[in-house]
Amino acid sequence: MTLKKTTNPLLDEDELSLNLIEAQYLLRNTRGQNNAKSVLVLVNGIELAGKGEAVKQLREWVDPRYLLVKADAANMFNNQQTYWQPYANSIPAEGQLMVLFGNWYSDLLATALHVSKPLDESQFDAYIADMQAFEQDLKNNHVDVVKVWFDLSWKSLQKRMDNLDPHEVRWHKLHGLDWRNKKQYDSLQKLSQRFIKDWNIIDCEDEKARNQQFAQIILAAMKNCPEHVSEVKSKWKPAAVPELLLHPENQPTTKEDYKKELKELSVKVAEALRFDDRKAIIVFEGMDAAGKGGAIKRLVKNLDPREYDIHSIAAPERYEKRHPYLWRFWTKLQTNEDIRIFDRSWYGRVLVERVEGLISEHAWQRAYEEINRFEKDLVNSQTVVIKFWLAISKDEQATRFKAREETPNKRFKITPEDWRNREKWDAYLDAAADMFERTSTDYAPWHIIANDDKNTARLEILRAILKQLRAN
Repeated sequence: MTLKKTTNPLLDEDELSLNLIEAQYLLRNTRGQNNAKSVLVLVNGIELAGKGEAVKQLREWVDPRYLLVKADAANMFNNQQTYWQPYANSIPAEGQLMVLFGNWYSDLLATALHVSKPLDESQFDAYIADMQAFEQDLKNNHVDVVKVWFDLSWKSLQKRMDNLDPHEVRWHKLHGLDWRNKKQYDSLQKLSQRFIKDWNIIDCEDEKARNQQFAQIILAAMKNCPEHVSEVKSKWKPAAVPELLLHPENQPTTKEDYKKELKELSVKVAEALRFDDRKAIIVFEGMDAAGKGGAIKRLVKNLDPREYDIHSIAAPERYEKRHPYLWRFWTKLQTNEDIRIFDRSWYGRVLVERVEGLISEHAWQRAYEEINRFEKDLVNSQTVVIKFWLAISKDEQATRFKAREETPNKRFKITPEDWRNREKWDAYLDAAADMFERTSTDYAPWHIIANDDKNTARLEILRAILKQLRAN
């Protein structure tokens, strides 16, 4: 297959530098605007083609304060984390320009070429499809992903190897390959052909042309800042509200039975979570005062605090809004804890942000599939995703609100906004119904728990955790 290589005419360097700096500030000034975006540059290619030199020259032409560069050695893929997790913290915010030398493609090539059981073509292509979907999600959330492959012929590579200082050889072992080995060179080129169709290909025979072509690719990306798409192309088909949300009454459990079963179940759940080889993410959603906090308290009763993290999710901070909305959750998965509990979660995108009109219809309607892909990646990396919606009636919520107002150590839990949100009760039920229909999957199903009686609900939650751990 012959790939089209980037061939832009050379510009005066002073003019190119001025254009690049102006584009940098244009990009920075989009922050908070309807055309806000960042630029993420993935750099890959043949060793000694001049990737580092091109980035170094770019830094001299631009304002270096606003060019972020990160270089990592290749990570071998493993089933304990997603391919994007090592790079979550490097996804740029609105207005930023980031160059990643090491990235998920470097890792894919390293894995394909060096594992004891090499990836077969179907596995390799499946990774590529997942990566391209992830990159499209980034683009949809205003991260412009620019992919650049630095190409070099075998003959030119060998000539540069001949002229390489022996002390530098160890720094030039991309993917651990022997660049004197024609078979390994050909294997890398053959693998790259499977994903490189949408990349910018730079012929690196001419160093000056290489540097300029790389800079012009970056320049074009920074200058292209169209307004975000907000128009909805298709008519929305709302889901029917589940009966359990309309009538969430459940049978009360006697105090004696509750205490006995709670003690037994909490121990079983703690042991099941502790000794499972997989990680666990447990998500709690529901109306205000639905009992999320009480359920979490019982869930962790027999766990050591060092075994889990609890994330209580509020409105995103200003700096978080400048990233893709899932970014603040990606970065919470970088710790070593095997159990992560979320009191509210990424589903705020299709609940509060939708109902309160904080984002466009186009954005929240697109989010369901983005969330499904996110959870699928987690499940594929040995993580069990357990999701609860705690359902209460409107009358029960009012009773709990009043009890909070009258209880000194619970008054902090109730605000005027909580009362105001009751006016949008039906809208939240509609949003929840759409969420269940579009994000309850075989790999991450929703559990709707009637919670007008807290004790019964807490027992059902623990039973559901045990059941899903065993089923998966």
